[in-house]
Amino acid sequence: MRKTFTAIIEYDPKAWQYIGIVPNVPGVHTVEDSIEEVRRNLKEVLELVLKEAKEKVEDLEFVALEVIEVKE
Repeated sequence: MRKTFTAIIEYDPKAWQYIGIVPNVPGVHTVEDSIEEVRRNLKEVLELVLKEAKEKVEDLEFVALEVIEVKE
């Protein structure tokens, strides 16, 4: 059975690295030098976590990604 998950990938310009997470699956995150590496590692970690999960991972529907600006 195939499942689809939403990942968030951000870039840290100070570290020159990409950070990736799958928000609704604890433990699925990675930091890499390229987006391709982040995608590959997120998929690998997600597969391992799901294989070992004792509880079913919640099926959450992606709704939106918002950028919120605030004054400092």
